[in-house]
Amino acid sequence: MSTPTALEARPRVGSRFRLQWEQAQQSWVLLFPEGMVKLNGSAGEIMKRCDGVRAVGQIVADLEASFGTQGLQADVLAFLDIARGKHWIED
Repeated sequence: MSTPTALEARPRVGSRFRLQWEQAQQSWVLLFPEGMVKLNGSAGEIMKRCDGVRAVGQIVADLEASFGTQGLQADVLAFLDIARGKHWIED
C-alpha cells in the first residue's frame, strides 16, 4: 500500500533528459547527451504525464480514464520508482 505522499508527488522529466515522440521509432523516447532510451507504450504514457504539475494520483486517474480501466496505481508507482532510480524523473 502506498503512502499518501507517494500519490501527492509531482514528478517531472529529469533535468538531464528530454522526452519526445520519435516518429522513426514509433515510440516515446528519452534523449540525453550519451544516447536515447526507447520507452514501451505504458512507460511513454506515464512519462508524458510527468510534467511537474500533476500529482501521481492525478496521473493514475488520467491513465485509468484514458484507457477505460481501473487498478493501475500499483503499476504506475512501481514504474515511477524505477524511473526515479534511473533519474528519468525528479519530484
